[in-house]
Amino acid sequence: MSLANLIDPITAEGGATRFSGLDNWMQGRTLYGGASALIAYLAAVRAFPDLPPLRAGQVAFVAPTGPEVELRREIVRQGRNVAQVRSEIWCEGKCTLTAFWLFGTAREPNAVHPAAPVENWPGAPEEQEPAMKGKGPAFIQNNFEILRAQKMRGPGDPVVRRWARLTEREGLDPVSELILLGDVLPPGAMRAMERQGPISSINWSFNLLDTEPTTRDGWWLSENASQHADAGYSSERLRLWNADGKQVLDGMQCVAVFG
Repeated sequence: MSLANLIDPITAEGGATRFSGLDNWMQGRTLYGGASALIAYLAAVRAFPDLPPLRAGQVAFVAPTGPEVELRREIVRQGRNVAQVRSEIWCEGKCTLTAFWLFGTAREPNAVHPAAPVENWPGAPEEQEPAMKGKGPAFIQNNFEILRAQKMRGPGDPVVRRWARLTEREGLDPVSELILLGDVLPPGAMRAMERQGPISSINWSFNLLDTEPTTRDGWWLSENASQHADAGYSSERLRLWNADGKQVLDGMQCVAVFG
C-alpha cells in the first residue's frame, strides 16, 4: 500500500490534505523529492483534467515536507496550444515546494532532431547485478530496485549511473512514473566529495522528450552527472533512458553539498 498512501489522498479539490503511512517515502526529515514532486504534479492534473500532455517541469524544493499539507494549484496561462500551471505544497503555513508545469499539444514539426544514442551502453538491465541492496534512505530500500550500470566504483568521474525501477507501479501513468523516479539517484558530485557528508536537492528542471514513454519491465537507465561543483553546490545534469537506450527525459538540478 506504499504507493497508494502517496497518491490516493490527492483530490481534484486540493486544499488541506493528510497523508498517512509515509515512513517508506522519507529521506531524512522530509519526503523524498520525487514523491513530493509527484504530489504537486497530480494535484495539478487532477484539478485540471483536460490539460494537454506534459512537456516540462520546474520544481523547487523549498523546505521539508511532512504528512499534513495544503495543496494549491492554479492555471497561470491557458493558450491555444500551451498551458502553464503552478502547484505548491504548504506545511504549517509555509511553502515547502513550488512547481511550474508546462503542458503542450503536439504540432506539425518544423524541426526534427532525435536525441543522441546513449554513450557507453551498460548492457540490458537483465544482465546487471544489484546495487544499494539494503542500503540508502528509506524511500530507496522500500520502493525501488537499483542495479549497477557502470563499471566504476568509488571516487572517479563525477557520474552516477544505475538501472532503476519502482517495485510497485500499479495506478501510475508513465509520466507520473518518471516524475517519481527521476530524482532517485544521488548526485554525481558524490564521487568528487573529499569526505562523506549530507547532500540535498534544491531544485529540479526537466524536459520530457516523449510524452508517452515506454520501457521493458519497468526499467529505466538513470544518470546524474556533475557539470561543476564548488562552494558547497553542484550543477547536475539528470537523464533517463528506457531499456532500449532511447532517451526520454533531460534535466538539470542544483544540489547542496555539505560537510
